[in-house]
Amino acid sequence: MTTPDNEGPTSEGPTSEAPTLTVDELAARAGVTVRTVRFYGTRGLLPPPAIGPRRVGHYGPGHLSRLALIEELQHHGMTLSAIERYLRQLPADLSADDLAIHRALVASWAPEAPEEATREQLARRAGRELSDEDVDRLAALHALERTDRPDVFRVDPGVLHLGLRLLDVPIDLETILAAHTVVLEHSRSVARELGRLFRDEVWGPEREPESGGGAERVAAKKSLSADMQPLVVQALVIAFQRSMKQELRAWYGTDDAG
Repeated sequence: MTTPDNEGPTSEGPTSEAPTLTVDELAARAGVTVRTVRFYGTRGLLPPPAIGPRRVGHYGPGHLSRLALIEELQHHGMTLSAIERYLRQLPADLSADDLAIHRALVASWAPEAPEEATREQLARRAGRELSDEDVDRLAALHALERTDRPDVFRVDPGVLHLGLRLLDVPIDLETILAAHTVVLEHSRSVARELGRLFRDEVWGPEREPESGGGAERVAAKKSLSADMQPLVVQALVIAFQRSMKQELRAWYGTDDAG
């Protein structure tokens, strides 16, 4: 027996700001089936929808971000039980943007695996028809690449989720691309500096990598990379979030960035 969408509390909770999607629209935007959405709801992986007129359940950005996180965790081979434990450890008041950051951290460890999607599939994910300008915008963000078939695109699943969210942001494409360039330049600079520090830690100031070092040195480098990379990414995210909050506080001229 299928669990109806209108069971449960009348509020979605703190994980969403605007519960306006029906279960069919949520499933299409998330790229999953309605049955999957309902199943996740029965397992407690998704909070219940807000109840609107005619007892119809409505979902919001928090549900969409949570579905994206669940799917990403599954792609990494986590079982539903493990995902349940993972989600239970997250603060209950995480916003859709906070959940998106969690997904980005998880996705950063996944190997690049481009997929193909039709224009119709992309429109379902976006929740509306995509104009040629929208496609150009996604291509500029490297969320997709055109193929020799006009209505088939090669997409980067990790970047696509971000790109679709940026489609309706009231910022010029040139500004978004400029911001993207700033992020890339500074992240590469940080990566180079950290790489130099870690390389000196493994090789030592008295020894250059070109001089060799054998299997022990190679194993040491791999071990250091495996240990430090997750910690560095988390540290960068935390530092960047706090820096952005300080900038927003200065911008708004208040003690609260919102």
